[in-house]
Amino acid sequence: MASQPSTQLPLFYRSLVPLQTDVHKGFGLNQRTDMAFSRDTHAVPITVGEFAMAQRHYPIVFGTGESAVPLALVGLREGENLFVDGDGKWRTGAYIPAYLRRHPFMLARLDPNADVLSLVFDDSWGLVAEGGEQPLFDGTDPSETTKNILTFCEQFEQEIAKTKSFMDEVEKLGLLMEGQAQIQNPGMPEPATFAGFRMVDESKMQNLRGDQARKMVQNGLMGLLYAHLFSLSQIRELFTMANPDLVIPQTQG
Repeated sequence: MASQPSTQLPLFYRSLVPLQTDVHKGFGLNQRTDMAFSRDTHAVPITVGEFAMAQRHYPIVFGTGESAVPLALVGLREGENLFVDGDGKWRTGAYIPAYLRRHPFMLARLDPNADVLSLVFDDSWGLVAEGGEQPLFDGTDPSETTKNILTFCEQFEQEIAKTKSFMDEVEKLGLLMEGQAQIQNPGMPEPATFAGFRMVDESKMQNLRGDQARKMVQNGLMGLLYAHLFSLSQIRELFTMANPDLVIPQTQG
């Protein structure tokens, strides 16, 4: 259910074009009016810096593929985003992951041997266009809009690095297991079962050596793991959103 995207391009990106002064001098950024581009996904990558906010709105789980990352579940079925309505609007009051807010921009290495990441964008969504509302260049210099975009993307890359370190440590400690959640409802003959993701094995976490546990408390890892565990109760909320006519008494997981 929460496997990693298998395409070569990152999730939601259909093309990547370097932002260049000589090519895009007269281009600008149009205001985003909807989040429809994310309608067909049920899981959005998040960074560890977002756990505190994301846990209030989404179950935080871990992907099952190689180089798995934390994921915010926005639906319980493939291709279903319960947080985007028919007009493409994100659910009012719900936290919007930084991965979505970064789109259509990102930093990428244009040359595999290059040491520097370059600002690129997906030109297939129409948000970056000639004569766009917010100019991307002031003469030949980046505009304030572009500087702000670059800063956001740089900060996001830093968070990606922190998240990778977090995942490496969790994998090293062997704390992840195959996840499953069940929701029992009186109107259903069998409980609804959701699987296909990984979660922290709480019993293993509780049986860590004292020195390991102290280190995890000191470096903040323990708090992140509990934020993940607490967030799993949001699976019930997702089920309620998908089945508004059913009464959901409790979640077991």
